[in-house]
Amino acid sequence: MGLFDQVVGALAGGQSGGNAALLETVMQVINNPQTGGLAGLVQSFQQGGLGEIVNSWVSTGANLPISAEQIQSVLGGASLQDMAAKLGIGQQQASGSLAELLPQVIDQLTPNGQLPQGGDLMAQGLELLKGKLFS
Repeated sequence: MGLFDQVVGALAGGQSGGNAALLETVMQVINNPQTGGLAGLVQSFQQGGLGEIVNSWVSTGANLPISAEQIQSVLGGASLQDMAAKLGIGQQQASGSLAELLPQVIDQLTPNGQLPQGGDLMAQGLELLKGKLFS
């Protein structure tokens, strides 16, 4: 079972709340208005030289992998440190978890290969998960 399925299972009550907290934190990173939301996050990866990787997550094809170090280079230590503190884990573990989960979440938020326009991505992401849970 993949990490995304484990998180979905956690939201359904099948596992501990740690994975649900991780997903919530990932959605906050994606929905952060200070960074421009999902479009700003994608742009940050593109400007960081990782355009091919992030574009694969948005496209309808296979997702290219990303390393924890690449996540750190784009998001920066302070952002990861804040996220790690919220989750009660180390910064390296936080960036590793993001490297595993972020491509899957962005892929799910862009099912047609395009960035969603407007609206609250947190709500859209939770709606997608509800659809995955109850379909």
